[in-house]
Amino acid sequence: MNFKNTLNSSFKSAWIILKLVIPIYILADILFYYNTLSYVSFMVEPFTSMLGLPAEASLAIISGIFLNLYAAVAFAAPLDMTPHQWSILAVFLGICHSLVVESVIMKKIGISTFYSYSMRFLVGLFVAYLTYLMPASWFEAIISDDNFFKVTYSSFTDLIIGSSYDAVVLSLKIIVLITILIFIMDFIKTRKFVLESQKNVSKGFSIVVGVILGITYGAGILIQEAKSGAISKPDLFYIGTFLMICHAIIEDTLLFVIFGADFTMVIVIRTIAAIVISYLFLKYYIMRYEK
Repeated sequence: MNFKNTLNSSFKSAWIILKLVIPIYILADILFYYNTLSYVSFMVEPFTSMLGLPAEASLAIISGIFLNLYAAVAFAAPLDMTPHQWSILAVFLGICHSLVVESVIMKKIGISTFYSYSMRFLVGLFVAYLTYLMPASWFEAIISDDNFFKVTYSSFTDLIIGSSYDAVVLSLKIIVLITILIFIMDFIKTRKFVLESQKNVSKGFSIVVGVILGITYGAGILIQEAKSGAISKPDLFYIGTFLMICHAIIEDTLLFVIFGADFTMVIVIRTIAAIVISYLFLKYYIMRYEK
């Protein structure tokens, strides 16, 4: 592992997080302060109500779907949500986030953009709803503390000062987490079995890599094989569906664990959902297209 390159990656990620999370967090507090969200939350409120989430979580959902999870947690951080609610949000956005970017990657292995968008959104809603139906007592905060709770500010100046402080603390937490994960992931990426992945492409291997490292690596190692036809279309469909439901599962989940999501429950729910749903979708695919 090249320590210098890994450190540079950490610094670049930290800078991106600071530029993204701090302004969004402060913006979220300003929107809450002036009750602006009441004018836009109606667009997503049917879904937040369905999932047992506060209406104010609408911006977290929208930004997570179209941007990334950093933006989502920045909008959601000021909300006073329970471990159950944080876990529901983690399940939904863990499945349905960064659609624009990640659908491009999936398209390269033959998964259509329409399927990527619709499947991830609908499956995300379905699995998150099942999570909502589970008893709240099953979900416990593991490393959450009370650093981020709903504060009533007496003036706009107090709002800016308090929000800026909380935003910096939040950013530092995320930076520490991401830095540790980058070092771990870079170590894994330099292992021989990953470097030789092009020689050892298999359905199981690409799924394992994707679950741990994310869609870019899981689907990325299949791009050449997909173009050459070395891997069957049903296998590519199965891998793509599985990874869209369950990828980068440790990194994505830990971002929400900071605020109270149950790490074990979120991982178990997404993994079981990926296994069952991708299997059922594969059966339908074979019946529909492989007659």
